[in-house]
Amino acid sequence: MGRTRIVMLLSLLLTLVLRTEIASAQDWTFGPFVKPSQVNPIITPSTSSSFLSPMTDSVVQWEELATFNPAAVVREGRVYVLYRAEDVTGKREIGFHTSRIGMAQSSDGLHFTRRSTPVLYPDKDFQARYEWTGGVEDPRVVETEDGNYVMTYTQWNRDVPRLAIATSMDLVHWKKHGPAFANADSGKYLKTETKSGAIVTRVVGNRLVATKVNGKYWMYFNVPDILVATSDNLIDWTPLADNGGKPLKVLSPRAGYFDSWLVEAGPPAIITPRGIILIYNAGNSGKFGEVGIPERAYTGGQALFDAHNPIKLLARTNEPFIKPTEDYERTGQYKEGTTFVEGLVPFNGRWFLYYGTADSRVGVAVWDPTRP
Repeated sequence: MGRTRIVMLLSLLLTLVLRTEIASAQDWTFGPFVKPSQVNPIITPSTSSSFLSPMTDSVVQWEELATFNPAAVVREGRVYVLYRAEDVTGKREIGFHTSRIGMAQSSDGLHFTRRSTPVLYPDKDFQARYEWTGGVEDPRVVETEDGNYVMTYTQWNRDVPRLAIATSMDLVHWKKHGPAFANADSGKYLKTETKSGAIVTRVVGNRLVATKVNGKYWMYFNVPDILVATSDNLIDWTPLADNGGKPLKVLSPRAGYFDSWLVEAGPPAIITPRGIILIYNAGNSGKFGEVGIPERAYTGGQALFDAHNPIKLLARTNEPFIKPTEDYERTGQYKEGTTFVEGLVPFNGRWFLYYGTADSRVGVAVWDPTRP
């Protein structure tokens, strides 16, 4: 056999090995997800929804400016999306409007009917100092073993963003429990910026049920690095610390990749046969990031953690599985482009991913695992 032919065969063998390794490394991921053009965006701002704000005793059009960053849950055969909505008060600048949480429901996961009033909002209650005037933002929702619901959301008083907890029996009436880390380490986290709580769950039919690992509930949270916390009751959480006493980082930005600027926890994490899959939001650095993705554009990545040791990272994707490609994902308050993933549910044999587009609208992408 000639030398040239041997080199060619070796090169072909190496290529096949590399492709096999890449496929094996990525066969744990969710997707591919497809954005159905005929329905997107599924929720857009509305001037017809009015609400009497208890903070100002005045009527506001609470979702006039923007509707985005949704949670999702399946209840009694229907998909419910809980989304962040902004009114037009405040400065014309991101973060300076008032946010409330609205809700919409669907029988097919694609076409939604929304409530005319929000289900969670700033009120004259014991959380007002944390929630006014910025409001309540960016929910994620999981179900409990007994069929109740836990929401993680951000309280924004335009001073310090705080990750908070609320619970509900019906998705409409919510009890606020305050900052998630209020009782951790003598309250030292109350003045620390925290947000984006993704609780670890397992799939039970069409439900994502909060599930203990090693006797504790776990939650991935925060930005620009993803941290981790544990809880006994899903309400009071304690961040894990490293050997130096600082919050333990389990996922961080990478130079040269789509997640080079920041990483931020996305929808509830899911226990699978391969491990815990955490879908996360990723920001790209203009200086150290991936060529071809705009500076500070938000895309989506996936990370795999050990199912028995949720701080042990096993793998992560090297390319985004979702990114801004459509006009509605690059038109709005955040023109750099955003596919900000927060809601993910199994529904009638498919997976529905709900995300915010350009801080302005709600989009959906669908994965059918039965299709190659």
